[in-house]
Amino acid sequence: MKIEDIKKIAVIGAGTMGPGIAQTYAMGGFEVALYTRSEDTLNQARAMIKSNLETFVEEEIITVEQALEAENRIKFYNDLEKAVEGAQFVQETIVENADIKRDLYANLDRLLSEDAIIVTNASSLNPFELIPTNRAKNFTTAHWFAPPQIIPLVEVAKGELTSEETMMTTLELLKRCDKIPVRMEKFVPGYIINRIQILLNTEVFYLLDNGICTPEQLDLAVKASLMPRGMVLGLVQRYDFTGLDISAKNIINASYKMPETSKRPSALFDHVDKGELGIKTGKGFYDYTGRSTIELSKKRDKMLFKVFRVTKDLIHEKI
Repeated sequence: MKIEDIKKIAVIGAGTMGPGIAQTYAMGGFEVALYTRSEDTLNQARAMIKSNLETFVEEEIITVEQALEAENRIKFYNDLEKAVEGAQFVQETIVENADIKRDLYANLDRLLSEDAIIVTNASSLNPFELIPTNRAKNFTTAHWFAPPQIIPLVEVAKGELTSEETMMTTLELLKRCDKIPVRMEKFVPGYIINRIQILLNTEVFYLLDNGICTPEQLDLAVKASLMPRGMVLGLVQRYDFTGLDISAKNIINASYKMPETSKRPSALFDHVDKGELGIKTGKGFYDYTGRSTIELSKKRDKMLFKVFRVTKDLIHEKI
């Protein structure tokens, strides 16, 4: 399947990621079918997409007319067969459950044309073990980050049987949707960023569990150093500016020892056990009482737009 052959994209799953992904493909000019089994979830997705597009207009990213055009390109379905009918490209973003994904792929194999491309947003499972063998050449990953309509990165990992045409078409499609796809030559659970975040989690919960700092103090420290510097030097090039010899000596002579990974960090599970799950319940590490999920998401999105306006040119700029 080549990029010029793709007219319709089906997004399977309308939970956390689905609406933003569907919006992105629609803003890229594609007809989009968004599917989920639940009518309530579809209604929530409609409301979220509408709110997201309003934010894009308010931030002068797109015009009112462009927002309406994108909204009109998205159709909502709770019938899988109708959703994927005539689709050349399918983005799967359903629950992280091997059996459920395997069943979905079997149904897609039955419903789609032979050359249709299927991509998955699976994070920890190995999706290449779940896809029918006859579909493997037209199957890859498109692993997005929340909020997907704003964060540029999409990780595209090549399976052992994934064709080069499938990779190139997927990468080009994402670029046309104003994303920054990063190609991975082989799949590894967690991809690039989630693997780094897992290591960060170990330290985050060590620092919080041991009362070394509060969540607010930790976030302030990171936002005032690590993250803005990362926009200029990333994680690897910063070693060149430190000096590789100094970095090597720091490793050899380090007094620091990596804390053991806790399977149940109290800083996290104390909140979970009390039903404090973040913005969806009104409380997590921070208190959001009295503010809706849509309101909080809109505030976050507006702050992200401020960041990317300043840093967008730095992403590809090299020293």
